[in-house]
Order: sequence, then C-alpha cells, then structure tokens
Amino acid sequence: MSSTGIRLHAPAPGWNVEADVVIVGSGVAGLTAALRCQAAGLRTVVVTKARLDDGSTRWAQGGVAAALGEGDTPEQHLGDTLVAGVGLCDEAAVRTLVTEGPDAVRRLIGTGAHFDESAEGDLELTREGGHHRRRIAHAGGDATGAEISRALVEAVRARGVETVENALVLDLLTDAEGRAAGVTLHVMGEGQHDGVGAVVAPAVVLATGGMGQVFSATTNPHVSTGDGVALALRAGAEVSDLEFVQFHPTVLFLGADAEGQQPLVSEAVRGEGAYLVDADGVRFMVGQHELAELAPRDIVAKGITRRMQELGTEHMYLDARHFGADMWENRFPTILAACRAHGIDPVTEPIPVAPAAHYASGGVRTDLSGRTTVPGLYACGEAACTGVHGANRLASNSLLEGLVYAERIADDIERQHAENGLHARVPAPVEHPSTPAHPLLPPEARFAIQRVMTAGAGVLRSADSLAEAAARLGRIHAEAVNSLTEHGKTSEPGVDTWEATNLLCVARVLVAAARRREETRGCHWREDHPDRDDATWRRHIVVRLNPDRTLATRTTPTADFPATAKNPQEQ
Repeated sequence: MSSTGIRLHAPAPGWNVEADVVIVGSGVAGLTAALRCQAAGLRTVVVTKARLDDGSTRWAQGGVAAALGEGDTPEQHLGDTLVAGVGLCDEAAVRTLVTEGPDAVRRLIGTGAHFDESAEGDLELTREGGHHRRRIAHAGGDATGAEISRALVEAVRARGVETVENALVLDLLTDAEGRAAGVTLHVMGEGQHDGVGAVVAPAVVLATGGMGQVFSATTNPHVSTGDGVALALRAGAEVSDLEFVQFHPTVLFLGADAEGQQPLVSEAVRGEGAYLVDADGVRFMVGQHELAELAPRDIVAKGITRRMQELGTEHMYLDARHFGADMWENRFPTILAACRAHGIDPVTEPIPVAPAAHYASGGVRTDLSGRTTVPGLYACGEAACTGVHGANRLASNSLLEGLVYAERIADDIERQHAENGLHARVPAPVEHPSTPAHPLLPPEARFAIQRVMTAGAGVLRSADSLAEAAARLGRIHAEAVNSLTEHGKTSEPGVDTWEATNLLCVARVLVAAARRREETRGCHWREDHPDRDDATWRRHIVVRLNPDRTLATRTTPTADFPATAKNPQEQ
C-alpha cells in the first residue's frame, strides 16, 4: 500500500526526537502499549493531544467486560459479543479478546488499578446490555475509566516513559520504501519542545481514540476529532466499518440545541434495574427484545428513537427512583452529581435521556497484531477496526479491546526488533514537502460539519439524507480545494484548522460507507432499507483515500476480515 502523498498544510519540523516506537494517544490502549514496549527495552515516546489523562478513557463509566466471575467463561463472552456484532465480528479477533482478556485485566490490577470488591474481597461484577452474565468489573461505582487512567498515568510517570503532552499529531512520516518512519506533530504551549516537530521511529502506534466530535451531540471529549483515522487515510491506510457509529441510548438530554460533549448515563444503571419509560411511565422496551432495557445498544437506541417519533417528543426517561438515595450515592456518584448539576435529581425524578454519538465500531483496519495496511503503522483502541465489534460494540468491550490489542502490538514490535534489528535502525523519512498538499478548513467549518452529520448521518439514515450530507460535505471540501488551486490560499495552520480538516476527512468516509450499505444492521439504521440483508451485505466496506483526494470504496466478497498484508512477514 503506497502513501497518497497528501499531508496537512503545516510548517516543516523544527526539531526531532528519535525512538524505537512512538505511540500517539494516552488512553487505556496507548498507555498499555507504552508500558509494555518500555518494559521490553524499547525507546518509547508517548505523544498526546492534551494532558495524559484527557482522552475518552477517563470518561468511561461502566467498566471492563471479562469472564472473571464464577460460572462465566470466555466462550459465553464470545457468544454475547458475536450476537451484538450482528454477523460482522471477526470470530478469531473476538476469541483473542475474550481468552486473553481476563489475564489482561489482572495485569491492569497489578499495575495499580483498584476495582470495586465485595465484602469477601472478590471483584464486584455487574451486567450491561447484551450480556447474559454479570461480567463487568467497575471502579469507584461509576468511575472506572478515571481509575484506569489514574493507574496507567501514574505507572507511566513512575517508570520514566518519555511523554510529549499538548501535542496534536499531524501526519505519518515514511521512508523511501513506504514504511512508517515516525510522525510530525505540533506542540502547543511551553515545554521542552514547541511548534511543529517530528518523532522519528520505525514503529508508529495510533491510539488516538474516536471521532465523536463529527456529530453535534456526543459523549466524547472535545479532543475526539478523528485525528488518527485521518492521518492513516492520508498515509494510504485502509479503514473499515466506519458506518457503524454507536449512539449511546441513554445520554442526559440537555435540550434539542445542545452541542458538544453531553453527560453519559451509564448502561450499568439499567444493568442494576433502571427502567426506560415514556412520559406516561410505560416501559416501551418490554416485548421488543428478550432482555428489554438490557438489549444490545443498537436495539435500545432504535427503541427510544421509535418511541420518540411515535409520541413526537425529543427524549424518553430513565427511571431509577426505586434505587433509593444510598444506592445512587454509592454505586453511581458521578452520574448523580452530573444530573444534579443540571437540575435533575434521579433519587426523586426520572432522568430525561436521548441517544447521542458515542463510539466508532470501525476505524483503521488491522490484523490480530494491530498491524495496518501500511508497514510499521499500528492501530489500537477506538481508532482501530480489529474486527472485534462488528456492526455494534458489546457494552464494556472497548476498554478490554484497548488492553488486549495494545499488549499484542507491543509484543509484535518487540518481535520485529528482535528478528529484524529495528532497534538499531534509525529511519530516514522522505523530505517534507515544501508546498501545502492539503487545504485547511476555517475553524467554523467544524460546526458546519457537525450539523451536516447530525442531520444526515445520525441515528436515522436514508438514501436522501445521506445524499444531502454527501453533497454538503462535498461543497465544503470543494470550496477549500478551489481556494487553494485557484487562488493559492488556505486557512492558516493551527489546531482549529487541522481538527476541522480531519473531521471533514472522516465525515466523508463515514457517509460514503453509509450510502453504500443499503440495509439496516447493528447501529447502522437505514429507514429506506429497514431489514438486515445477509445475502448481500454480510461483508465489510473498506475505504481508502486516493492521491487526488477522492475516495476508493470497496466491499469485501465475504464477511471474513481480510488480511492487512499478503504475507504477514511483509510487515
């Protein structure tokens, strides 16, 4: 796979750092990979967009799913995951996840993460949607992500892993053979490095998180702008399954015009017995699925949306008044505080909720070792598409996927260094282009993109809505390209313009894939094609970026997850 030659318009790097591996992102996936790489004796550098604990991991409430309880088995976890993925999970990837997952969680505990325990000292496990057993380990009641982030950040700092904070990654560096050779980045604020620079390394790991900010309302933090997926596309990598964006069913409804990050009401609240009701108190999920409120997320999100349409309302309610004050204060203190901050007391009144963009099940296509279609470039966590999630992620599998596949990436990099002598090799990146290769959007384009995506590619999609979204995104893209080609002008390089440009890149790919998939499957809901069509669409949609900035979209011949290289040793 050759590079597109497309790069963001940015100054040439003014400084550089050499390493064996550079990891972009500091959530559960990035920091797990970093700790394991450093333990293997590799020169490791972590680059992160804000502070080390500012990514999506910190906001995860529910927990980590793994077969840790009595009577539970990886095979049962496998079954629940495959059902949630609606025929598109890669079974080998899922089997890897569920078999290696329990030990990965135990290693996380060994790193210093403290999970909630029973009076007998056993892990206290709960249930979430799609799980037939209690297998969700949690911390601080509903602050699991914050505890995992704390433990990993402390370990990274204690072990002296080199980190570059407040650094937005720009583009992949490649050598003359097309292999990864590091990244360019822009460091914001004071520190040892400032402005645009480079980390030169023969192995690059993308752990940049999601792209929730492509929609107006999301549970994702402000930094989740799809930077890793956009970088991979410009580098010539393939992405897969990007149409499958999971909308979390129960996000605190703050008004129809609310934008940006919205407070999440964890699925674990339903796991402990909360009910979804309409304004008349009717439990509308009963009878729609055997698990009712604990059905997989796509089923619940659709159920809420349908009921909203039937009644002409903007939200439904989550009723957990029967929990009582003690349970709310001890089991869900974070959610309780967030609700009360917005004038809602779950102890005495139902919580208004509506679906919002939450998780990208697709991403940069990888194999079981996290290798992408670009040699030397790896991806893990939400930025990756390992094949684990299929058409709909099973609740609390995301943190586990970050753990398991980050460890596998580190092991593969260590093996590559041992077998191929990469430890001694300093890559020679090809020369940075002197002219801008990609026009930058103005900062205000971010909000235009979000409105387009929410209107045309949200929970409800159709041929007409997606065509309109594609046309509007195309106009935004064409205006920027024409300004550059006809007038030699582009927006000034900066964080806001780079982020907006990345959002447009991933939005165009998402819409292209959603237009092609003419069926309803998992979290992809086509109103004009309401049924699942296994004969035609039980397969994956793969997209890459052409050198002329157009998109090349193909459909795999079967549901099998294709290899990322003809010969794994090519990596």
